Amino acid sequence: MSDDVDHFLAQLKAIPVAASPGRGRLIFAMDATMSRQPSWDAALQTQAEMFREAGRIGGLDVQLIYFRGFGECRASKWVSNAESLARLMTTVDCRGGNTQIGKVLKRIRKEAQSNNVSAVVYVGDCMEENIDQLCQQAGEIGLLGVRMFMFQEGHDSVARNAFAEIARLTGGAYSRFDSGSADHLRELLSAVAVYAAGGRAALESYSGKQGNGVRGLLEQMS
Repeated sequence: MSDDVDHFLAQLKAIPVAASPGRGRLIFAMDATMSRQPSWDAALQTQAEMFREAGRIGGLDVQLIYFRGFGECRASKWVSNAESLARLMTTVDCRGGNTQIGKVLKRIRKEAQSNNVSAVVYVGDCMEENIDQLCQQAGEIGLLGVRMFMFQEGHDSVARNAFAEIARLTGGAYSRFDSGSADHLRELLSAVAVYAAGGRAALESYSGKQGNGVRGLLEQMS
């Protein structure tokens, strides 16, 4: 798993982000179908760390987007603290259904057209849609300057190819994790939050307090 972390962080190094500290705006998009319940619970714990680390720099506003069940895809209001996001997430229970990544991308594009979006995090385990249509949407999002960081749970090859291509088209990055690597996911999500809020300088400062995963990023960025 350390190789996956280092590979993701190596991709992150090449992405230009404003260097001056500020308040980041991060869309946190998640697959909430039935197979995702354990990881949803893990993400509920992780989001507090994201806010805490970004808050040391300038702060973070987060919008939650999720899909589940039969055609349900929802976007929350923007929230500025971990407690508000936690309340939103605890009201969501995972339900069986197919992926709706296309709807997520449509919502991201609409948000980016009217407001600044620093970055997007997407967490999921599969993809059951037309890859060419998703790539068209991802390319349009990339043209708006929004980078997507795609995190895949498990080893599904269809999802891997789709997530990696979406990340490439938006100038973002892709990484895989599994149910036993919650700490690695926490590191990566927190790194994206810090990077969105303050750029490379903020990430350099953050890395001094973290494990090898984040420090590995800085070694590859130099």
